[in-house]
Amino acid sequence: MNLALSKKLGLGVLGLIVAAVFAMVVARSGPLAPVRVTVAEIAQGRIEPELFGIGTVEARRSYLIGPTAAGRVQDVRVDVGDSVKAGQLLAEIDPVDLEQRAAALQASAQRAASSTASAEAQVHDAQARHALAAANAKRYVELGEKNFISASVVEAKLQEQASAAAALKAAEANLAAARQDMSRLKAEREGLTRQQQNLRLVAPADGIVISRDAEPGTTVVAGQAVLKLADPGSLWVRTRFDQGRSAGLAEGLAAEIVLRSSPSNVFAGKVARVEPLSDSVTEERIAQIAFDALPPGQTIGELAEVTLKRGRIESALVLPNASIRRQGGVAGVWKLEDGAPNFAPVRLGEAGLDGRVQVLDGLKAGDKVVVYSEKELAAGSSIKIVESLGK
Repeated sequence: MNLALSKKLGLGVLGLIVAAVFAMVVARSGPLAPVRVTVAEIAQGRIEPELFGIGTVEARRSYLIGPTAAGRVQDVRVDVGDSVKAGQLLAEIDPVDLEQRAAALQASAQRAASSTASAEAQVHDAQARHALAAANAKRYVELGEKNFISASVVEAKLQEQASAAAALKAAEANLAAARQDMSRLKAEREGLTRQQQNLRLVAPADGIVISRDAEPGTTVVAGQAVLKLADPGSLWVRTRFDQGRSAGLAEGLAAEIVLRSSPSNVFAGKVARVEPLSDSVTEERIAQIAFDALPPGQTIGELAEVTLKRGRIESALVLPNASIRRQGGVAGVWKLEDGAPNFAPVRLGEAGLDGRVQVLDGLKAGDKVVVYSEKELAAGSSIKIVESLGK
């Protein structure tokens, strides 16, 4: 009997121990356990508003060099990396039959010149005949008025004068047609000359060859690039900034540029232009950042990190950016009141890249807010303040 009682007592104690352990586990990790949080105190501090973006080095002025008509590349005289001067011959397109057409036009022009000279001679001859016919007609008219000759003779001379006038007009018309033909051939020859010039691809400005897109023998269409040039003195950084954090982005802001190839060096620059068109897909604004002094040997297409300086606020209420939450589209923080969190709407100002944000309204110095929590909070949630959630 004593043995049975001892077993019952042992089992009872063991059950109490298990129940206590279970209750402890439930209290610490179950749904009724307090939420572990980290807390920060609102205080006065200095904040430096900055914008950060990632960009790519590009050339502000670049040129695509290609023919204005389809053709076959005959020669390419430069290669990638070569420096060229304005007006320098870079490549040539096969002229095909342009030289023969030019010779034919030259022969036609010479023939037209001969035709013009002949027409001018005919005009001079017709003018002389017309003058003679007019003088004869005048003399015969005077004789007819004195009845020295018959009227039929006078009419014949007047007819000769009219015929001479008509011949003169015909000669003048032929001369005008010959001159128009000369003008047409001249225009065609000028157009052909321009076509021949367009087959010689020359540099429009000083620059560096950044791409060679066609080799001799390649057939290209009108407007297709054979070479690409860039002005090395016009490099800037095409930078993208998050739209939600781009307040204050404006032309003229000072910038710090860190190139991927030189992470230990910071190059000074400024915002040269803010693009009027943003990227609605990535929700980013785009700005062009110019170097104050171009780094030596800078390459196009290199990635860069850009930080824009927007001044300094020496004294302001600041809180960690990580503490900001949104409920119903309203920004706020979980403020501790009597040891329990309550959502407090706040009006925010400038933000720095160090993770601190200016508080304009809604909090005062000395208030404590939740920065991180191991799960979502609700008003009046049971919490446990820790130094770090990792502990």
